Amino acid sequence: MARIAIIGGGNMGEALLAGLLAAGRPVKDLVVAERFGDRARQLSEKYSVLVTSVADAVENAAIVIVAVKPQDVDTVVAEFAKNVTAASGDSPEQVLVTIVAGVTTAYVESKLPAGTAVIRVMPNTPVKVGAGASALAKGRFPSNEQVEQVAALFECVGTVAIVPEDQLDAVTAVSGSGPAYFFLMVEALVDAGVAAGLSRRGATDLAVQTMAGAAQMLLDGRSETDGTANAVIDTAPAQLRAMVTSPGGTTAAALRELEAGGLRTSVDRAVQAAKTRSEQLRITTE
Repeated sequence: MARIAIIGGGNMGEALLAGLLAAGRPVKDLVVAERFGDRARQLSEKYSVLVTSVADAVENAAIVIVAVKPQDVDTVVAEFAKNVTAASGDSPEQVLVTIVAGVTTAYVESKLPAGTAVIRVMPNTPVKVGAGASALAKGRFPSNEQVEQVAALFECVGTVAIVPEDQLDAVTAVSGSGPAYFFLMVEALVDAGVAAGLSRRGATDLAVQTMAGAAQMLLDGRSETDGTANAVIDTAPAQLRAMVTSPGGTTAAALRELEAGGLRTSVDRAVQAAKTRSEQLRITTE
């Protein structure tokens, strides 16, 4: 099994590490590079994983995942460039996977030896619990086999969509930042439940389970059929919402207030703002 190096032990790096271990990836096949001593010790003690320098982590790693802040990319990529190894014998060609928001594959390729395989992935934090949504865009040089290998790796911690790189800013705005939108909605629903007379614990339990159940209905509906050929049950969000909403009932009254408050407009503006900010933070060769 290919060795995987994760460069950076921050939130996303740790989330991916935890998700891969939970998915059954042997700890011996994982190595982390973390420059801060206290953080390195925390990761080593918590996950029993080898934490070392970038140079040592890159050595013999088939897949090198860069999970650092954008301002640290140049330093990490330069270190990788000094230690990148070409395919030889049983050793596969290395592929560098960047999960750093705003850093293009062209920019990373420009800092590496010609022909180095670079793949960009935008995961989200639910990879930590094996329920992530990741989008993958390849650079100029990865082989189909390398793309499949990296996609399979991230499928261990959720779902993967292969997209053109120019769509990754939109991906960042929808799924990358999306968990925060969801958490804010739950937070607001809990507060409203408390204001309506529930205990905070009771409102929290009800809101969280309601969201989990509703999400499961969407997931399950994607593969449901009614038993006849080509007759897939329509489980689009609008249809499921209609199932819950009785004319003139409590849900209809609540939805009317959400629409009047501009929920759709607010969500659209939020996604556009996140996409614009992602574009502003983009690091390119231009």
